[in-house]
Amino acid sequence: MARSDLSDITAFLSVAKEGSFTKAAAKLGVSQSALSQTVRNLEARLGLRLLTRTTRNVSPTEAGERLIQAVGPKLEEVEAELAALTALRDKPAGTVRIAAGELAAEMVLWPVIERLLPDYPDITIEIVVDNGLTNIVEQRLDAGVRLGEQVDKDMVAVRIGPDVRMAIVGTPSYFTRYPKPKVPQDLMAHNCINIRLPTAGGLYAWELEKEGRALKVRVEGQLVFNTATMAVKAACAGSGLAYVPEDRVLSHIENGELAQVLADWCPSFSGLHLYYPSRRQPTPAFAVVANALRHSNSVRV
Repeated sequence: MARSDLSDITAFLSVAKEGSFTKAAAKLGVSQSALSQTVRNLEARLGLRLLTRTTRNVSPTEAGERLIQAVGPKLEEVEAELAALTALRDKPAGTVRIAAGELAAEMVLWPVIERLLPDYPDITIEIVVDNGLTNIVEQRLDAGVRLGEQVDKDMVAVRIGPDVRMAIVGTPSYFTRYPKPKVPQDLMAHNCINIRLPTAGGLYAWELEKEGRALKVRVEGQLVFNTATMAVKAACAGSGLAYVPEDRVLSHIENGELAQVLADWCPSFSGLHLYYPSRRQPTPAFAVVANALRHSNSVRV
């Protein structure tokens, strides 16, 4: 294979991944016209059309998809091994890309990264905030952060946070209008704040448990959000009951702004884990970040 072929295939893979010549050109640092010509040249040499182009998007043809499946993973392995060569440097260097939900990014990742970066000026960290279950392999990310029970079995998982306990909260003024619920069934008479799941698109059923008895309560109310941050804001405004991680509202509970109910029905879930593919060789830069997150967990717990 000529070097030009390898370069052109890399360009094609970038376009296929982004689904756009414009986005791929911006990431590769070339003009859109130059990138388009590169892919056309590759198609001409192969005698096959690799991409279907429309006015709105770009998608791989059958031949293009076959090339992606055959070559894409091998190029990723080469890139990972080249990145691992930074171990020969005096200080780790490179980019580490991590996907995490909003709360995990704010409460777990950022405090560690803020302390870490001044000591490692050659490391760049990109946090992709995504409340869905991101496929880190498809998105070419180094790692992700999820609750332990959500991590796929073929991933390496490193615990970076204690168990997450949930809480049902509302303002004292709200409870002057509605009596405090004593059992989960009472929630049906309350204005509850729903969370729409980013993956399936449905509303999250509140998962409650007491003495081995588990319930999933589908609550109703006037508000639906797709982030816990907005649910907390609405609860603090007296708009209804929110079901969120206890750590997220602990300060509000302590200062009396929010009151917790049905605490004996609120379970704990396996804590946050940093996860990454078991077959991928971690770069020195990634090892620094992972070790910092692991150490942070041991300090908190």
